[in-house]
Amino acid sequence: MARKAWILVLAMGLAVSAAAQTETWQLDPAHTAAQFAVRHMGISTVRGNFTKLNGTIQYDPSDPSKSSIEATLDAASVDTRVEMRDNDLRSPKFFDVAKFPTITFKSKRAEPAGAGKLKVTGDLTMHGVTKEVVLDVEGPSEPIKDPRGNSHMGASATVTLNRRDFGVGAIPAAMVSENVAITLDLELVKQGGAKQ
Repeated sequence: MARKAWILVLAMGLAVSAAAQTETWQLDPAHTAAQFAVRHMGISTVRGNFTKLNGTIQYDPSDPSKSSIEATLDAASVDTRVEMRDNDLRSPKFFDVAKFPTITFKSKRAEPAGAGKLKVTGDLTMHGVTKEVVLDVEGPSEPIKDPRGNSHMGASATVTLNRRDFGVGAIPAAMVSENVAITLDLELVKQGGAKQ
């Protein structure tokens, strides 16, 4: 009986220790960018971003492959610096933001991909369609503290999507490329810290 009790205490201790290693970090929207680039008529590149986003990262510094990500973008916040084009992107011809107001990503696994790099696989939902995508991630960086004592770290991620996979834009590829390059530059703040 004493042996069973000891094993139970040890198991509970290991569980608490494992939980303690996982830290919760929030995306800092003021220092985070979700950017995209797409070729127009094969001769120029149009760039834009989504200005409203939020997300949470569960991070295990001893084993980053155990980390997970959940993020949400406000589709209506798309910004290419041209109002007429942005309104077009918000319309049913592209994102249809009235019907599909958010774009979400929820990771399923993270795998080492070299020093300081990860491949993060997860479900991306856009325009009512969910597809598995793989983010190439650099980071996260070593945490640093700001003058107020809040911990920050950064990471970047890239992926190239085919917009037709998500039913975004029936416009011919000769006008707007089907392939869209996504770049995410992330700054994270440990939960409970004030954002700068």
